[in-house]
Amino acid sequence: MSSTTTTRTDEGRGRLGSKLSGLAVALGCVLFLGGFVWGAILYQPYTVPTDSMSPTIVAGDRVLAQRIDGADIKRGDVVVFRQESWGDMPLVKRVVAVGGDTVSCCTDGKLVVNGKQIQELYLRKGQSAELTPIPSVTVPEGRLFLLGDERTGSLDSTAHLTEAFNGTVPRSGVAARVDAVVWPMDGMLARPTGFEPLGALSTPGPLRLLTVAIIAGGVLVLGGGAYGPIANRAAKRRVRAVAEPVGAR
Repeated sequence: MSSTTTTRTDEGRGRLGSKLSGLAVALGCVLFLGGFVWGAILYQPYTVPTDSMSPTIVAGDRVLAQRIDGADIKRGDVVVFRQESWGDMPLVKRVVAVGGDTVSCCTDGKLVVNGKQIQELYLRKGQSAELTPIPSVTVPEGRLFLLGDERTGSLDSTAHLTEAFNGTVPRSGVAARVDAVVWPMDGMLARPTGFEPLGALSTPGPLRLLTVAIIAGGVLVLGGGAYGPIANRAAKRRVRAVAEPVGAR
């Protein structure tokens, strides 16, 4: 009688476990695949070919950039853009001033935007904000003033000051905002807090959330898939223990 009861109890537990494992696998697939699909829609990978953004991003780094409207770009953002007069190819630079801002360099070795000295913590330690002076430039509305983090070798807005619009780039030329360096795995870019006195910074995209969803989905799929073999092995051991008389060995 106890053997029959035990068997029925095990069968009930087994059915419940199978349902839960199936649910875990289904939910895991939704999170895992959904995370990848959502990520592919929102993000674009780029390989950075030069050291003009060093030390933040160095040559050969693989970055993930969120597709975003140029109108949403703010000071301090690292962006991927195209500008015909700059070679009409994808370039990666940092936005240091937006339409209406006045930018110049240098005062006490620091970049000045709207009369405020900017603490550029992303620059290499001991590096000056610029080797050569930047005359006071007022950025036209709808345009951006861009610099590389490696100020000694970056062909940025300072190299195009004699062009129309003082080397600025239209917001419409921005394709994406860089959120993270994924290879090597340096992670999310540090927030450019030096620009906070001038206004709100951009909010990072949902990359962290997507990563959590993908990892959680993978764990659920693996865990749910492993339940069946583990449960069957445990059931066989219980049956064997019940079937063998005490002292048979």
